[in-house]
Amino acid sequence: MWQPEPADIQKTNIYRSMIRLGFETYESFWRWSVERRESFWEFVVETIEIPFEKNPTQILDVSQGVSLPQWLPGASFNIVDACFKRQPDAIAIIFQNEGAKLEYWTYGQLDKLVNRIANSLIQHKLQKGDRIAIDLSMHVEAIALYLAGIKAGLSVVTIADSFTPEEIAVRLEITQPKLVFTQDYILRNGKKLPLYEKVRSTQAPKIVVINQEQIELRDHDLQWSDFLGNQTDFISVKCASDDITTILFSSGTTSTPKAIPWTHTTPIKCASDGYFHQDIQQGDIVAWPTNLGWMMGPWLVFAALMNKASIGLYGGSPLGSDFGTFVQEAKVSILGVVPSIVKQWKLTHCMKDVDWNHLKCFSSTGEASNPEEYSYLMQIAGNKPIIEYCGGTEIGGGYLCSTLVQNNIPSTFSTKALGSDFVLLDENNQVSTLGEVFIIPPSMGLSNVLLNKDHHQEYYHGLPLYQGKVLRRHGDQIEQLDKGYFKAQGRVDDAMNLGGIKVSSLQIEEWVQTLDFVKESAAISVPPKEGGPEQLVVYFVPTYEIEHVQALSEINYIVKSKINPLFKVSDVVSIGVLPRTASGKVMRRMLRKSHI
Repeated sequence: MWQPEPADIQKTNIYRSMIRLGFETYESFWRWSVERRESFWEFVVETIEIPFEKNPTQILDVSQGVSLPQWLPGASFNIVDACFKRQPDAIAIIFQNEGAKLEYWTYGQLDKLVNRIANSLIQHKLQKGDRIAIDLSMHVEAIALYLAGIKAGLSVVTIADSFTPEEIAVRLEITQPKLVFTQDYILRNGKKLPLYEKVRSTQAPKIVVINQEQIELRDHDLQWSDFLGNQTDFISVKCASDDITTILFSSGTTSTPKAIPWTHTTPIKCASDGYFHQDIQQGDIVAWPTNLGWMMGPWLVFAALMNKASIGLYGGSPLGSDFGTFVQEAKVSILGVVPSIVKQWKLTHCMKDVDWNHLKCFSSTGEASNPEEYSYLMQIAGNKPIIEYCGGTEIGGGYLCSTLVQNNIPSTFSTKALGSDFVLLDENNQVSTLGEVFIIPPSMGLSNVLLNKDHHQEYYHGLPLYQGKVLRRHGDQIEQLDKGYFKAQGRVDDAMNLGGIKVSSLQIEEWVQTLDFVKESAAISVPPKEGGPEQLVVYFVPTYEIEHVQALSEINYIVKSKINPLFKVSDVVSIGVLPRTASGKVMRRMLRKSHI
């Protein structure tokens, strides 16, 4: 356990906010944030210093109901302007490519690059509301391009660089961008992993390639140097609060990923969580191994820059000692992790010689963590706290968190996120200490629409009221512990979280069932007996007899090649018939329970 000293508490953003607002306890501050939501978010907008060309007529309009709230109605602004409030000579990004030296980018340098890209987008006939797609690793140009697209009034479709061509093609088909940005290859552990080739194979529209080497392009594709102009002045395109900035994807219980739009208000949720829960302050350096295709990529950009901090980026694998050296040399103060990374560090002892005493805290998201491994993590930096952070793409941040003003216990959450509330219900819709999470809206950051699905059907249809309040479905299973603490217990629906990546059972099953020895299948995730990240298990009804080792090998191969190379099938089980409900739905919960 980590316990904050009074002097530590007094340095936090939460404590300073409590003093400003007149609260004596954190619990009373949180209670106010959910009972007076309009007042809380007004305080956030003022504290984060959101620059408006035209002020909103009010903070929150719920005239269409809490399931369709309007945040900051009547406002005219561009959220990217809120990322450049710091002095131009302050450091915005510290970047290091694998095997290279640290590079320092100031806010002024980043702003000029963003403006050059924004001008280039306009010169290529893109107009407000058009879409571009980014399939890049996390580097300076990727961040600048992301911000430039939004600054130019466009919607940016973000795609993870680890996706297979099939997954990339699905996302491009849903969003229909006019330009796609990628790079020639990604360097990982000395190996060149081709990226342009993957994107090109999807029959993508015009591609702009950030290249480190000369490569052969399609006739209508462009090198980055031919796309990028030199004009460094650009006035942001002002937008309404609900105009789309980003389109991200999150798998639910169907085979097609949900296309989730972020608006110009979603980054305010990112910045609010970062300000209060990760305690991001001016001058902090925030590093998080992630990608723009996952919500933590855009979250990192906005949470750091809107809070006048710096982003730490490492262009290589986070699994080895080189990453540890980067964290040390860049003097990272807030380090984001996912449990599977920490598990690897502990197994290989690769961080035994690092000096991370400059860290203020860790933060963890993506999957349920292991107390033993997280006790180890705390000790790497001399007993520093871990801010557990649980949320979702459709939330724009977290609903369950920790703070630096409360005792910190490995693998537990100490509080519901400021400005948000939820209730736990069991399978009979009764309040429980172990149950499914149902968000109590409204909260800034919550999605109002899906591009390719019925939003109301996904999140609100068929749910009971709770004390007269509307509930919103989320799907996580949480256990409430003593003294207001919580512990994550994974997903209750048919979506799985594998190494921090959400994927639906149906996505895996569709590919598994293309194998000639598989009649039908069911994919589940189970916690390993020793604790830690969820493991993927596939049950299948065979069309003919096959050895277990061969079945495991072939199913593993198709999952890695067709869905995601980061996924691993831990076990396969041949079964005579899949358990089903009366309506024919596969009872994956029964399989999960029997396997555990």
